[in-house]
Amino acid sequence: MEEFLGDYKFIIVPLILWFFIQCFKVIWDLIATKKLNFKRIMGAGGMPSSHTAVVTSLATMIAKENGLESPIFALSFAFACVVMYDATGVRRAAGKQAQLLNKIVETPGLTGLEVKERLVEVLGHTPIQVFVGAIIGILAGFFAV
Repeated sequence: MEEFLGDYKFIIVPLILWFFIQCFKVIWDLIATKKLNFKRIMGAGGMPSSHTAVVTSLATMIAKENGLESPIFALSFAFACVVMYDATGVRRAAGKQAQLLNKIVETPGLTGLEVKERLVEVLGHTPIQVFVGAIIGILAGFFAV
């Protein structure tokens, strides 16, 4: 597999992983809602976290190639931690706020505001969605190098 990926494995593996996870989300959404929603291919949130899978696959590949003591692994590990924290913290909270604001604006007579589009509510991830994304990313990174 390494010969196929060549010098670009640190770009190819995370991109392929992201693509397959996002396609999985489209299929999962189709099964759950009986509607084909291609916006899911670029959308955030849902099971599993593709952002987490991408950064953990990259960190795993860097660890295997350069060692756990390398500065580039430390950088990739810190980057992965920030992404996972953001997914379960900041973006998840923003999604909850969007959900509440949508309910407030849609309540007749409450605000008097006319809103033409809803705020995006699926932004972040639950801890389990991030955990599953991390496991997928670590496995993909481990077997790719």
